[in-house]
Amino acid sequence: MENNVKVQRQEGAKVCLMSPEQLRNKFPWINTEGVALASYGLEDEGWFDPWCLLQGLRRKVQSMGVLFCHGEVTRFISSSNRMETASGEEVTLKRIHEVHVKMDRSLEYQPVECAIVINAAGAWSGQIAELAGIGKGPPGTLQGTKLPVEPRKRYVYLWHCPQGPGLETPFVIDSSGAYFRREGLGNNYLGSCSPTEEEEPDPGNLEVDHGFFQDKVWPHLAQRVPAFETLKVRSAWAGYYDYNTFDQNGVVGPHPLVVNMYFATGFSGHGLQQAPAVGRAVAEMVLEGSFQTIDLNPFLFSRFYLGEKVQEHNII
Repeated sequence: MENNVKVQRQEGAKVCLMSPEQLRNKFPWINTEGVALASYGLEDEGWFDPWCLLQGLRRKVQSMGVLFCHGEVTRFISSSNRMETASGEEVTLKRIHEVHVKMDRSLEYQPVECAIVINAAGAWSGQIAELAGIGKGPPGTLQGTKLPVEPRKRYVYLWHCPQGPGLETPFVIDSSGAYFRREGLGNNYLGSCSPTEEEEPDPGNLEVDHGFFQDKVWPHLAQRVPAFETLKVRSAWAGYYDYNTFDQNGVVGPHPLVVNMYFATGFSGHGLQQAPAVGRAVAEMVLEGSFQTIDLNPFLFSRFYLGEKVQEHNII
């Protein structure tokens, strides 16, 4: 935690470290048993509605002339060239020229010519990458390295607790992984925690497991905030993380072999926080052409390659 705070301060964040005694003095409702240290953001902290932010960004780009078409990508049409690396390894470079998109409420597909494909399909980015042939080579090679992104289901619960923490309550993340924050002004709270690898729920549906809250979330909440012993769950929902199984961090940049497919995916639950910066970064990669060469090693999708400047083309 001390190392994390040091990095955050170097980047300009106003963060302080608090001893258990300081934590109790500032937030008397917290049980500090088992706490060695806490970090606390002093300014420019808060939360926002992700759906409202998304719709705001969408309306803005529509006002600038962007056209949204809702459909399912079913096929990529590409050309191939073979090359040899400095170590003598033969690899095949592919370039996508056309994407087939099946439109909603239609049996037909729409062929779309494109110069650049940006794979920002969230939890389904891995499936889209497979359609482009990524990961279909021999195991252990760059050609056989899949995009390590898959859907993971996560639950969020909303509960009511009249005796719960007051308006000064920050967003709290416990050492157990349980988290919560206030939701509005009516003594409502929102939170959950992530399951262990062994407890991962089936991502094939969005049904909520209320037993998970009772068995895995509530005990940690009640231990850290004794007032939550009397909470009552009011509602819950489930959603998807675009989970990067390699290191739970975002995959950003072009693929080394499918040279005009760029990634902006795999954020494993913190994509919204990074989205404005990642969107700008990918746009600059695509449009400016000031890229570095790429190291042809598995999983280094986030490096850049020596690209071409692209103008007046569709971007999928």
